[in-house]
Amino acid sequence: MVEPAASFSRRTALQAGLLALSAAVVGACSSDPPMQLRLAAGEIGGFFWEFAGLLSDAAAETDAAEIVPLSTAGSVDNLEALGSREAELALTLMDAAYSHPSAELAAVGCVYENYFQVAVRADSAIESMEDLRGRNVSIGAPGSGATEVSQRVLRAAGVAEAGAVEQVQLSMSSAADALTTNEIDAVMWAGGLPTPAFAEPRTGIRLLDLGTVVADLRREFGTAYEAVLVPANVYGEHPEVTTVGIPNILLAHPQVPDRVVAALVSVLLDQSSGLVPGQAIGSQFLDARSLVMTGSIPLHPGAEQEYRKRHG
Repeated sequence: MVEPAASFSRRTALQAGLLALSAAVVGACSSDPPMQLRLAAGEIGGFFWEFAGLLSDAAAETDAAEIVPLSTAGSVDNLEALGSREAELALTLMDAAYSHPSAELAAVGCVYENYFQVAVRADSAIESMEDLRGRNVSIGAPGSGATEVSQRVLRAAGVAEAGAVEQVQLSMSSAADALTTNEIDAVMWAGGLPTPAFAEPRTGIRLLDLGTVVADLRREFGTAYEAVLVPANVYGEHPEVTTVGIPNILLAHPQVPDRVVAALVSVLLDQSSGLVPGQAIGSQFLDARSLVMTGSIPLHPGAEQEYRKRHG
């Protein structure tokens, strides 16, 4: 697995871009080394990052590509990296991609699903979204897809007017620490189950049920959102709750050669059992039918060719 030191930096973009261009040139012949692809992959420890590492390992085993995960703030940052050519691949929440349309969005496949979660301390008096009024709430790091979803969830719950909630923007790890030390009252984030930053907190946590807001989200923003169940006791002792599920999309820049993207699709299909992050609950898996469900985001030509070749 590529070490986390390969983190995203605007200042190194030019150097990285020249490196990728060189890789594209030398990768034109199948006998040459695998093409290097930078994958904008979110926060270290997050669902995107864990999947990116597994994909990097699997691609290396088959010589499909040399995938270098880049740490970022999240979906929006990833989309910007793809658009600015600072990455050739990107992971994003589907709703973030819908909100930032671009001709440079081409899907390799729909990979798993993130769970939008709202956590409070286990001993908190907060029992519902309405109880967040007057509270300090982390809505995700700047540049993350969680920030946009958080604001939409607050609006759907009727607590988005000015001053209703004191919104702060923290990374998942910082938010977990702040919740433990009572600096904030609740944390909103999108991740797997369980998300590592919250799996073993120094204080017990409890998730709020979001079942009542899903219908409003779907009515306003479409099928990028769906109701999903979080099993009981994922984080310590808590009941089963309904929350918001958001599909994850693996994107490739349109200029990534078709043969390289086709090879990545082969990795997704043929090595699916080795591409399951620890944060993915048992019901999540990769198959051809789910991979092509990318909504209004078109498949990369190389991906479409490979799916048709495999499954018609």
